[in-house]
Amino acid sequence: MLDSRVGFRLTRLEVYNWGTLHRHVWGLNCHGDNALLTGDIGSGKSTLVDAISTLLIAPQKITYNKAAGADARERTPRTYVLGYYKSERGDPGSAAKPIPLRDHNQYSAILGRFSNEQLGQQVTIAQVFWWKDTSGQPARFYVVADVPLSITEHFSSFGKDVERLRKRLRGTTGVELFDSFPPFGAAYRRRLGVESEQAMDLFYQTVSMKSVGNLTEFVRLHMLEPFAVEERIGLLIAHFDDLTKAHGAVQKARQQIDRLTPLVEDCAKHNELVDRVNELKKCRDVLATWFASLKGDLLEKRLAKLAIDATRLEERLQTLKAKERAEAEHCDALVKDISAKGGDRLDAITREIERRNEERNQRSDKAMRYGQLVRTVGMIPTLDADSFHENRAAIGRKGEEVETQHAEVQNAITERNVELRGVR
Repeated sequence: MLDSRVGFRLTRLEVYNWGTLHRHVWGLNCHGDNALLTGDIGSGKSTLVDAISTLLIAPQKITYNKAAGADARERTPRTYVLGYYKSERGDPGSAAKPIPLRDHNQYSAILGRFSNEQLGQQVTIAQVFWWKDTSGQPARFYVVADVPLSITEHFSSFGKDVERLRKRLRGTTGVELFDSFPPFGAAYRRRLGVESEQAMDLFYQTVSMKSVGNLTEFVRLHMLEPFAVEERIGLLIAHFDDLTKAHGAVQKARQQIDRLTPLVEDCAKHNELVDRVNELKKCRDVLATWFASLKGDLLEKRLAKLAIDATRLEERLQTLKAKERAEAEHCDALVKDISAKGGDRLDAITREIERRNEERNQRSDKAMRYGQLVRTVGMIPTLDADSFHENRAAIGRKGEEVETQHAEVQNAITERNVELRGVR
C-alpha cells in the first residue's frame, strides 16, 4: 500500500500583519496532513489562501480573493500589508477611503514550513514586506532555508531596520536570501522536488476553483506543457537540411578522396625520389672528401719520394762542394804560379789602362763644355794652347766691358728712379 505522506508536505503556515490578522503571529498547523479551512464570511479564509498563493506563486500571476470572484484590483499586497478592513466616507459626496490597521512603519511576514518524513528533511520559505515608497506597493525579500524557521524567533526584534534583519538571516546557517521571485521560486522548487514551474501554476488555478466549465480546455491550458509545434517542425526541417548537407559533404569528401588517391600515390613516389636525390646529393658532397683522402695518400707518397730525391741531391751537393773547394785550391795555386813568373806586371798594366781611360773621359767632357761656352760668347773653339790663351784674354777683356756696361746701366736706373720720385 502506498504511503500517502510521501514527499514534502506543509507542516505549518505563519503570517504576521497580513490583512486583518494583525499584531500577532497567526499560524495554521497542518502537520503534513490534509486540512479543511472553514469559517464565516469575512473570517479570514481567503486571507490565508492568498498568503499561501503569495508564498508560492509569482506576484504578477496572482489575483487575490479569486474564490469570491473579486476584481483583480480589490485586494493587492498593499491592502494586505496595511491591513485594510473597512471603508469610510468623510464629507458627503466624497469617495470612500479604506481604513488600514497599520501604518507604513510596520512590516509583514509570511512563512511556510515543509517537511519530508521519509528523508528527514525540513524546508522553510518566507517573504518579508516593508515600505520604501509609501505611495506604491510594498518592497519585499525572499527567504529559503534548509532548517525550520519561525516568525517569532527569526523574523522579529530588529526594530525598523530591515537591513539588520537581512544581515541576521544571512548569518544563519542554511539560509539563502533573494531580492526577486524567479531565483527564489527556482530555489524552493528544487528543494521541494517540483520539477516544472507549470505545476505551481496548476496549483494556483485549483486553490480557489469552484467549477470547471470545459475540462478539456482546463487540462490543455493548465495541466499540459506547451508544445511548440511550429518550432519543432522548423527544427525538424533544419535538422533534415543539416542531414542533407552532411550527406552531400560526405559524398563530396568521398569524391575528393577518390580524386586525391592517385595524387597521394604520386606524392609518395615523389617523396621516394626526393629521398633518393637527397641521398645522391649527400654522396656527391662526400666525393670531395673522398678525393681529398686519395689525394692525401698520393701526396704522402710523393713527399716520401721527394724526401728520397732531396737526400740524394744533398749528397750530390756535398760532392760538388768538395769538388769546388778542390778546384778553388787548384786556381789559387795557378794564381801563385802566375805571380811568381811575372803575372803582377800584367795586373799593373791593366790598372794603368783603366786610369788613363778615366782621365781621357774627363778631359773629353771638359773639352765639350769649353766648346759650348766659347760658342755661347761668339768665339771659335780651338784645341791648341795659343788659341786657348788668346780666347782666355779676350774673355777677360769682355768681362771688364760687361762690368762697365753693368755699372752704367745701374747708374741710369738710379737716375730714372730719382726722376720718377720727383715726378710723383
